[in-house]
Amino acid sequence: MSTVHGTQDALLQHAVELDAADPLAGYRDHFVGTDTDLSYLDGNSLGRPLKRTVTDISAFIQENWGGRLIRGWDEEWLALPEAIGDQLGRAVLGAAPGQTIIADSTTVVLYKLVRAALAAVKDPARTEIVLDTDNFPTDRYLLEGIAREEGLTLRWIEADPAAGVSVEQVREAAGPSTAVVVLSQIAYRSGYLADLPAITAAVHDAGALVVWDLCHSAGSVEIDLDAADVDFAAGCTYKYLNGGPGSPAFAYINSRHLPGLSQPIWGWMGRKDAFEMAAGYEPAPGVRGFLSGTPAIFGMIAMRGTLDLIEEAGMSALREKSLKLTAYALELHDAWLAPAGVQLATPRDAERRGSHITVDHPDFREMTAELWDQDVIPDFRAPQGIRIGLSPLSTSFTEVYRGVAAIRDLLARP
Repeated sequence: MSTVHGTQDALLQHAVELDAADPLAGYRDHFVGTDTDLSYLDGNSLGRPLKRTVTDISAFIQENWGGRLIRGWDEEWLALPEAIGDQLGRAVLGAAPGQTIIADSTTVVLYKLVRAALAAVKDPARTEIVLDTDNFPTDRYLLEGIAREEGLTLRWIEADPAAGVSVEQVREAAGPSTAVVVLSQIAYRSGYLADLPAITAAVHDAGALVVWDLCHSAGSVEIDLDAADVDFAAGCTYKYLNGGPGSPAFAYINSRHLPGLSQPIWGWMGRKDAFEMAAGYEPAPGVRGFLSGTPAIFGMIAMRGTLDLIEEAGMSALREKSLKLTAYALELHDAWLAPAGVQLATPRDAERRGSHITVDHPDFREMTAELWDQDVIPDFRAPQGIRIGLSPLSTSFTEVYRGVAAIRDLLARP
């Protein structure tokens, strides 16, 4: 047996053994499509649907929407943003009740939170927003817009895409002129996991407020927003929370900020009595005041199934499997991809890594389409990165083996 074949057999055997020992292996059966040979390595971009979601949505159409019609708003739907928000806070975010609500898109939620945070800063000398150069585009764009609207200055942290934003960089950037710091807990390209508690403390030491983007961390790493005394946080629900394409985002507002806090998009659903239809806007008390328009019910129904599974399994178990999945992906990278000239763009330190790894090669832009044609589905991130996203509840180790083997085979073509 050649060295190549021997390595291949050993790596496959390792995947089989990891799957056999995986306490979460049975959860994979809850998801649509996991009984096929398709290798889905993009759960960090759009999660697979639950089989339960097919039943839940069908029942909703037939019984709730079709049966109860508009009565459903009074009977349950109006309460869902807070009810699902509290479950998300409890299961995923480390947030006590009354601080999390489901609403809008991530971009709109971030806009609301940043504007609310700026309004809560009473010191007129604090005229700067701190952000980093490698944050997700929507975060950067909307902050550029807010700075223009409010006549504020952006202070940029030059982030190393492979290393992320450090506590030291935040301490250096944040100071007497800082109003708000906006960062992502996990870097969308590299998968770097920022030190949320330490950075939050550093921001507070500077007298500023922090807004965290949790899009790539919610449902993949353990988070404790209350314990870290985070001010505000936002995130999407279609990645590790499986709410489906375009499912609504969430907002977390620390309870100590809620009294008197004002958000900028005054819609009827955030009024103290939405159906009073009265003149003048009076915000609803508490976190409900951060609603604006009509809640997106379908996405919340889909999300509820995943939250039930997470509560059953526990985020610590999900994080443990995530670390094993990314460690195995690194093992495959070292054995197969690195010798082909592929560069790792993700931290090797497990404590600084989220639930995806990124590998770089000049051919990956064109190669991604070929992989998709082969039912191997990672995603591409410019300029030359393939992200291998590993959702703990739905991804198996042998699935990772098949996917990375396909990348290896395309790289080996003459």
